[in-house]
Amino acid sequence: MKRLWKLIKRTFLILFIGHLVYIIALKWINPPITVTQINSLIEGHGLHRDYISWDEMPKSAKLAAIASEDQLFASHNGFDKKQIEKALDFNDKNEGRKLRGASTISQQVAKNVFLWQKRSWFRKGLEAYFTFMIELVWGKERILEMYLNVSETGIGTFGIEAASQRYFNKPASKLTQNEAARIVVNLPNPKKYRVNPPSAYVSKRAGWVERQMRNLQSNPEIKKLLE
Repeated sequence: MKRLWKLIKRTFLILFIGHLVYIIALKWINPPITVTQINSLIEGHGLHRDYISWDEMPKSAKLAAIASEDQLFASHNGFDKKQIEKALDFNDKNEGRKLRGASTISQQVAKNVFLWQKRSWFRKGLEAYFTFMIELVWGKERILEMYLNVSETGIGTFGIEAASQRYFNKPASKLTQNEAARIVVNLPNPKKYRVNPPSAYVSKRAGWVERQMRNLQSNPEIKKLLE
């Protein structure tokens, strides 16, 4: 029994050190592959991606992501408490209906890089842990860069660069503000929405995102992050 207990403790220690080293390494290198990307290959959708650096990403795409997904990204610690409270209240009142989420960009990156898509309390617990770790180790710039590199932007397509090439036949650095907004609007359900030509929903939502971008671009914390 003692030997078994020692083996279990050693295994957990190795796993803990291993994942910690991986988190630190990803501050500078890009993930070789993610669970979602593996699933895309298994399902026969292929894997189209092209990681680009922070400096290669257009400011419009960074601002569009914040405007659409997480307007408090530059100031929170990885979790938006107000949105979590609103989501819990909504879900309590609407039991049995589609649940409302409250994931920040940091939480989405934690899920997309380290975990899987299917919801469960176990996954949410791990997601919270990895969110805390990447906020601590990576910082906001790297988290947003990773978000725009690994997020699924279409069937078998991942990241802003691959999306730009797929939908507009040009590098992400050449995207207009509206094009960047349309790609980001597609993120919640990239298998359903149409970017180019845009569906009615994407067109309307992209217009809203552009208005939010204009409102947010003078925010001191966001301005500091993006510049």
